[in-house]
Amino acid sequence: MFGKEIGIDLGTANTVVYLKGKGIIIREPSVVAVDTRNDTVKSIGNEAKDVIGRTPGTITTVKPLKDGVIADFDVTCSMLQELMRRAVNFSALSKPRVVICIPSGVTPVEKRAVREATEKAGAKQVLIVEEPMAAAIGAGLPVSEPTGSMVVDIGGGTTEVAVLSLGGLVSSQSIKIGGDKLDTSIIEYIKIKYNILIGDRTAEQIKMEIGNVCDTIDAPETYTITGRNLVSGLPESLTIRSEEVREALIDPAKEIIEAIRTTMEQTPPELAADIIDQGIMLTGGGALLRGMDVLISEATGIHVLIADEPLDCVAKGTGMILENITQFSAIASGQNQQY
Repeated sequence: MFGKEIGIDLGTANTVVYLKGKGIIIREPSVVAVDTRNDTVKSIGNEAKDVIGRTPGTITTVKPLKDGVIADFDVTCSMLQELMRRAVNFSALSKPRVVICIPSGVTPVEKRAVREATEKAGAKQVLIVEEPMAAAIGAGLPVSEPTGSMVVDIGGGTTEVAVLSLGGLVSSQSIKIGGDKLDTSIIEYIKIKYNILIGDRTAEQIKMEIGNVCDTIDAPETYTITGRNLVSGLPESLTIRSEEVREALIDPAKEIIEAIRTTMEQTPPELAADIIDQGIMLTGGGALLRGMDVLISEATGIHVLIADEPLDCVAKGTGMILENITQFSAIASGQNQQY
């Protein structure tokens, strides 16, 4: 009935594509460069990200997803269409079946937008799965068994916290805190303390090089950046210390911990006991931030595990659903309602 089957982790920061039988084949930033003169797409992914902040007035770079949901429908369609075309050549007679993920806290309207964008991009059938479920499956948690599992997926736009058992979400929280918010916190900190303005790419580089949220973690001590002095308007170099970055990042990190506590409070005691025994699984790009696992463990008293290849857990989860569609049919079909 179907040509190819693909799984898509449609993320605020990155979009990852899984092709059934081959694994993850595409990993691109969720960025599109658009020519404003005729509203045509010039480039997507890494090629578009490389020109952020460096484009002429006729070309603008767009991040079509914000806080885990579609902010620009047409650009999202164009991006999905190009990624699906790269993944598999398809025609009107052999369109692919697609499993695509959404945050657990989206509204029915936002869910419908994801479905319609994927169908417009060329999908024959769209199965929608909630991100924490896909992340847990990709991380190897026993989601179908009658035991409690907790996953914390820190993505680019949202953090998904969920307790799962018997193939469903028992309790969950979706907060608009992720990699983008961490970058913004660094930008604001440097702006207020040093009167220097830096861009998103520089903030992300600081986070990756010396970012940390726990003072017991060893991190490179300094990192030199260049920004624009807001008083003189001229470029200026600055050497920032790791403890300053920690100070900038600690507040959004505490919001993630609060979401974990709230989810635990809503969890039945028997499942909470399972989580204490098995620990909390950390996935997503935020899992790679130095000290995040230690900070969560110290705050909750529960052991925290970082998944293998945390950036790919959601995409791997969609792939495992495709590879074992009979086993996970309830999970996929349960999210495949028509609105």
